[in-house]
Amino acid sequence: MRKNIIAVIILIVMFSVIAGCVAEIRTPPPPARVEVAPAPPYPNAIWIEGYWQHRYGNWVWVSGYWARRPWPGAVWIPGHWRETPRGWRWVPGHWR
Repeated sequence: MRKNIIAVIILIVMFSVIAGCVAEIRTPPPPARVEVAPAPPYPNAIWIEGYWQHRYGNWVWVSGYWARRPWPGAVWIPGHWRETPRGWRWVPGHWR
């Protein structure tokens, strides 16, 4: 249990640092791809949908994957691109 709490704290700190380094992208992301999730690799696996990532001036698709809930009842809130006055900004997905 203590290891899980430490891991969550580390993830929060990492996302906080990453969130401070976000740049707006001028072009909107392409439409999301339709992915067919393969069979779950273990019971209660949660499918995390793929998304577009902007790398070196190009849009790159990051494929979806299966994940374990970090705690019972946790719900995955998907990441998404949000339009701002300065461009498009990535809002990372997170567990709630």
